[in-house]
Amino acid sequence: VYFFGGDAGIYQNKDKTMADDIESALFENSTKIRVVCSNTVASFELYKGETKIKEDLNVNNKSFSVYLDSDADLKESYVVKVTFKDSGETLQKSIALNNLYNTESFNNEFYYDGELGAIYTSNATTFKVWSPVSSKIMLRLYDNGTPLSVSKEKGSDAYSEYEMTKGEKGVFSYKVDGDLHGKYYTYVVTNAQNNAIEIVDPYAKAAGVNGLRGLIVDFSRTNPEGFGEMGYLDYDRKELVVWETHVADVTSNATWTGTEANRRKYLGLIETGTTYTSGDVTVTTGFDHIKELGVNAVQLLPVFDQANDETKYEFNWGYNPLNYNVVEGLYSSDPYDGLVRITELKKVIQAFNEAGITTIMDVVYNHVNGANGSNFDVLMPGYYYRYNSDGSLSNGSGCGNEVASENAMVSKFIVDSCKFWMEEYKFGGFRFDLMGLLDLDTMAKVVEECEKINPNAVIYGEPWQGGSSPLPQKNAAIQNNGNLYQGYGAFNDKMRDAMIKGGLNDKAAKGWITNNEIVSVTDVVNIISGINGETYNSNNSISDPNKNVIYATCHDNYTLYDRIKDAGINNEDTVKKMAVLANALVLTSSGTSFLLAGEEMLRTKQGDSNSYKSDDSINSLDYSLKAKNLDMFETYKTLINFKKTTLGLQLDEPNIEVEKLNNNSILKYTVTSGNDEYLIIHANGVNHGFTIDLSGYELVLDTLNRSAELGEGYSVTTYQSLILKKK
Repeated sequence: VYFFGGDAGIYQNKDKTMADDIESALFENSTKIRVVCSNTVASFELYKGETKIKEDLNVNNKSFSVYLDSDADLKESYVVKVTFKDSGETLQKSIALNNLYNTESFNNEFYYDGELGAIYTSNATTFKVWSPVSSKIMLRLYDNGTPLSVSKEKGSDAYSEYEMTKGEKGVFSYKVDGDLHGKYYTYVVTNAQNNAIEIVDPYAKAAGVNGLRGLIVDFSRTNPEGFGEMGYLDYDRKELVVWETHVADVTSNATWTGTEANRRKYLGLIETGTTYTSGDVTVTTGFDHIKELGVNAVQLLPVFDQANDETKYEFNWGYNPLNYNVVEGLYSSDPYDGLVRITELKKVIQAFNEAGITTIMDVVYNHVNGANGSNFDVLMPGYYYRYNSDGSLSNGSGCGNEVASENAMVSKFIVDSCKFWMEEYKFGGFRFDLMGLLDLDTMAKVVEECEKINPNAVIYGEPWQGGSSPLPQKNAAIQNNGNLYQGYGAFNDKMRDAMIKGGLNDKAAKGWITNNEIVSVTDVVNIISGINGETYNSNNSISDPNKNVIYATCHDNYTLYDRIKDAGINNEDTVKKMAVLANALVLTSSGTSFLLAGEEMLRTKQGDSNSYKSDDSINSLDYSLKAKNLDMFETYKTLINFKKTTLGLQLDEPNIEVEKLNNNSILKYTVTSGNDEYLIIHANGVNHGFTIDLSGYELVLDTLNRSAELGEGYSVTTYQSLILKKK
């Protein structure tokens, strides 16, 4: 028994081993069609539009090929009708054009480089949507963004409807006079594979509750006071210390004592004046905690519209895209009003900006929540996603589908979307989920266009895929192609794994930091490369600090505390020292430094390695840990400030000379910043009491806060990091 999502057919079982079916029918090239069926075919007919152009009355096979007399007419639909030998049943199927979508002839015929979506002015709004295969598209206008199916009290299904006109390049358009700010809209699409299906415009820049109706917006009316005049922060990517968090995590714990209405909301993220007290220790929480920590960049897990119920809080990381250009409403004070969420997110970005913190948006252009029946799939079946040779969706994301970024109009959409978010919301940059599923050309275009808006745009991503993909590896933005990156970077998992054996390693595995018995030479090589802002890769090392994001942990997998505990280290004091050592390395390396929120106070997720939909008890930031580990927090503050202000950690070339001491258990190197020279030392658990001459230096930081005096015979102990300034 199997199901196809979105298939409205009702089928009866027949007395045979397999029901008749046309399993796939697609153009292999511009003149060859390949048809594969479940049972033996007696005959077929091929139609171009309504006209029969080919037939064969004696097929006698389950699969067959049909050859056209000339190249396929891309403006026409092709349908094959098959009669099965045993049952006599006749079925038909549209011929998929997937293999022709990335051809020069298709792009010449249909690539549209103009503006799409609801193009607003105060006098009229022009709606434009790209759908070359559709025969009819109706525009529906609503006064209300809430369907009755969501709320009978708040909703309405009343609409006015207009037939759009199909023009050049397959673009349907319609102009409605008047000021439509605050009105909602959808498209009703008809083509060979869809009959009057109502969808949200993929280019919609706002939406009502649950993303079910697009919203027309005069964005100038959504700006908080002063937002329009606000500029972008002038940071080089190599001076950034990125703090990654989920909107809800900052305020969902009971130790955050701010305004209850702001809990888990955008406005809670920037509420000031919140504290937590334990005994005689009072610490800042929430927004004040972030500012006190001193990071200069915050990366927000997805805040675009997700496939969820915005009226009912349920935790999710948000890697389930619904409407790419729409702000997620779950964190809004009013999810029913599509305008409120826009202003509130802008307030967040503005408040961070005023605090000297740039905001980075986590984006997920590599897959959608569900491909079949999505707005992309309805408008242009088979175009926006990658497919296997049998016609099934490719699953390189591990989420059921992957977006075909190599197709010109898909690439355009991704670039247009990033431009919109950066220009309208003034994001400082983007973090790309599973960037390895996107093609190099698209990523280069994203950078090129974003830097026209914000010359300091910082863009990086995950240089890997979640499974095999039809995208040729030579064209993919994967780690092995890192030297081909143009203006963007990637996470350095090689250094992460060398330090703590994170990621896909067995939880019992130990790295340079967590192994107190032996030192792996390969781990040392990877760490030294990371210190230099390089990703060591036996195939093709990435040797540009501008392309490297150095990190120990992120939202994926374990926190440092949980990872170290799972590696079998049970002594709490040792766990804490190891955790500090890991990020001491991260914050004294060249490239972009990246921290998971809460590591500065020894955050735990109770051993949950995949908390994407775990509740707040797992994901929230518990500020009681800050009160408990205040010494650790102060250490992080010093490390972060050092990273931000030390020019020797912001190099364009990897030229830090790292000295290996005491059988590779100590790493020692010097960096300069202006006229200042700093000595940096990191020691792991294999080191025991190795002495170093530190005379002539003054202490900037000792992560263990030892009282030992500096001198000729200074004894470096286990899990210690030192920063010393030459007198």
